[in-house]
Amino acid sequence: MEQDRAPPLLVHLDQLAWAPLRTYETIISLIGNTTNGVGLVVRARLDRRRYPIGKKISAKGLRDLNVEQDDFHGDWSYIIRPREKP
Repeated sequence: MEQDRAPPLLVHLDQLAWAPLRTYETIISLIGNTTNGVGLVVRARLDRRRYPIGKKISAKGLRDLNVEQDDFHGDWSYIIRPREKP
């Protein structure tokens, strides 16, 4: 790239001016409208139920979970599968 030339501008810059994620409805809509080229369908809805906070899980409880690291970025991407029946 020549030093005195600016990089090309994004032609579709207006498409990047999405609404800010300020409401639950905006976030749910963004998640629910996710698509890909092979027919992915995403359904999203807001769960307004109250859940207990500060609940502690024992080390044994964590060991009993059926957690698998994903092949792609297994350090932060994982799968929790149902427990196998004995």
